[in-house]
Amino acid sequence: SARTAALRLMRNIVFTACIGPPVRANHLAAFQEANHGPAQSESAIVFIMANPPSILAFAGSTREGSFNKKLIRVAARLAEAAGAKVTLLDLRDLALPLYDGDLEQQSGLPDGALRLKKLMKEHDAFLIASAEYNSSVSAVLKNAIDWASRPQGDDRPLQAFAGKVAGLMAASTGALGGLRGLVHLRAILGNINVLVVPEQFALAKANEAFNEDGSLKDDAPKQAVEKIVRRVVDLAARLKS
Repeated sequence: SARTAALRLMRNIVFTACIGPPVRANHLAAFQEANHGPAQSESAIVFIMANPPSILAFAGSTREGSFNKKLIRVAARLAEAAGAKVTLLDLRDLALPLYDGDLEQQSGLPDGALRLKKLMKEHDAFLIASAEYNSSVSAVLKNAIDWASRPQGDDRPLQAFAGKVAGLMAASTGALGGLRGLVHLRAILGNINVLVVPEQFALAKANEAFNEDGSLKDDAPKQAVEKIVRRVVDLAARLKS
């Protein structure tokens, strides 16, 4: 099945792409152009068009000028070009309080947590640009994960996370680009049953990496992000089917 094949892909086993229903030649050409032609096979393009995954994209930062917000916008545009339906979320808009078990017991999940859980359950995959604070994930990102992991009503355990696909990236002004934080984020997500793709990217010297319009100056980092995005889109589409 497509789901079995997708899980094999997560174990780095090569498998043959599935062919979807016929599509118009001009649609296929548009997809090839958006994805730089031969880098993505026709069969993969057709399959994704037949099973477009939905992706929730967000950064682990609330700062208005955050480099991780800029990076996730780049990833979101690439995901749309690859055939996904993308929702871009700003964690600041959720206004989440610090997780507090007493608050949860007294009042239930706050509105922001309910909105986040709903969005996560509605989407097939996540793209996350994770700010690194003191060699780990940011407090705002960990707090969001903690709230979204809490059970509600008839939810299955970890329903907002289990079986979802995730692609990770980071941006930092430092030489490592936030790489150390991605190690922790990968472990956290893996432990709550998220399928985290093996590719990841850490953008070093992020203060020098972006143009005024928010695009990346150099092709190499864009290609690295695109590689993650394509893997997430492809795997999510296979699981969706």
